[in-house]
Amino acid sequence: MIVLAPTKKPFMTRSQGFAYAREQFQQLVEDALAMARALGASDAGAEVSEGAGLSVSVRKGALENVERNRDKSLGVTVYLGQRRGNASTSDFSRAALEQTVRAAYDIARFTAEDPAAGLPDEADFATPQTVAQDLALFHPWAIDAEGATEIALRAEAAALDTDRRITNSDGASVSAQESHFFMGNSRGFRGGYASSRHSFSVAPIAGRGEDMQRDFWYSSMRDAADLAAPEVVGRYAAERALSRLASRKIATCEVPVLFEAPLAAGLIGAFVQAVSGGALYRKASFLDGCLGQVALADHLDLVEDPHIRKGKGSAMFDDEGVATHARKVVEAGRVQGYFLSSYSARKLAMKTTGHAGGAHNLALTSRLTQRGDDLDAMLRRLHRGLFVTELMGQGVNGVTGDYSRGAAGFWVEGGRIAHPVHEVTIAGNLREMLRSIVAVGADAYTSGSRTTGSMLLESMKVAGA
Repeated sequence: MIVLAPTKKPFMTRSQGFAYAREQFQQLVEDALAMARALGASDAGAEVSEGAGLSVSVRKGALENVERNRDKSLGVTVYLGQRRGNASTSDFSRAALEQTVRAAYDIARFTAEDPAAGLPDEADFATPQTVAQDLALFHPWAIDAEGATEIALRAEAAALDTDRRITNSDGASVSAQESHFFMGNSRGFRGGYASSRHSFSVAPIAGRGEDMQRDFWYSSMRDAADLAAPEVVGRYAAERALSRLASRKIATCEVPVLFEAPLAAGLIGAFVQAVSGGALYRKASFLDGCLGQVALADHLDLVEDPHIRKGKGSAMFDDEGVATHARKVVEAGRVQGYFLSSYSARKLAMKTTGHAGGAHNLALTSRLTQRGDDLDAMLRRLHRGLFVTELMGQGVNGVTGDYSRGAAGFWVEGGRIAHPVHEVTIAGNLREMLRSIVAVGADAYTSGSRTTGSMLLESMKVAGA
């Protein structure tokens, strides 16, 4: 049985730090906008950013790699009416800034007019009061290479010590990443913030010879204090690898399929892609024209909340400065809204939804879910079929909705795991798959910015031996 790991606070030491202050970024943005105006731009926008981080990897008790990254960028967009030009640089000197603005201006001069091009309308921008709200997205992790190495070694050692059948390791890694940015445009918007994302993972190998299985687990948070204990992650990763030993192939069949919660989040991602502006205005979506229509099973709701503290998808404004809002994306299976930037909104003769840069914290729930619908209950509901814990390949056609991916997991008989399964392919069509979700578990798990429980689909084709 697979049980998600609880959290526990790790130790801390020293932070990465930034080379530039927010005030310096603000000045660079103001200078870029002034240069664009001086050249004759009708509108302009600029964004400057910096990232810094530390990554460490170990394998079989020995340090393998220590990497430090530090990058910076300044991008300028210039509009001449409905002609748009963009250029960027990693050099923050005055001369480089002038050259970059000039390059964006020259590109705009020789670009064809696009009726959808332009900055968002002023009424759509986040207000200064909104921009100033703190969502607790920045938590620098005070850690050095020695401390990161210790965490990675602890996670790997815990995996190797779990069972004598854990015979090898693909290693363990730790990453501490911090970034900040500031953006502004000629229509008065100014805003920026710092954010962080920290993680560690371990990948143990179980078995010997032809019966060897690899699995992994990880912990990823904005605040290192919220990361799981290395020992917990290591043991859980080992248990996942051990559970896959003696995997079998199964005969081709058509049966109910239960997706483990982290994989179920991928189905949310496929839906989001299908109802995003870029796919819709290009007529490259299997859900084209679905606004107001039923696209998911009628017991499902999909809610978006961009303002969750410490949320991985949280933001008070999108990549264009447009204010974000909590909303119901799907209600009782019916699509209530798309994911639109100002450009894609204009292409569709609609209004921006504040999604330049993508979706924000999404949570899929079922009106049928009961408090006791944990993974055991979902397996009983599956009764006989395939419980999928790993997916391979990218066999998803966003235009037609055709879905075909390699999979591994467990065969379930009588509501209980019978044996592990490997080398199968699951196939269907996303249009039917989304409508055939019969249950969502109470075992909610957040993967990136998407939260859902395990997901049971009524039937899928399983290609086996």
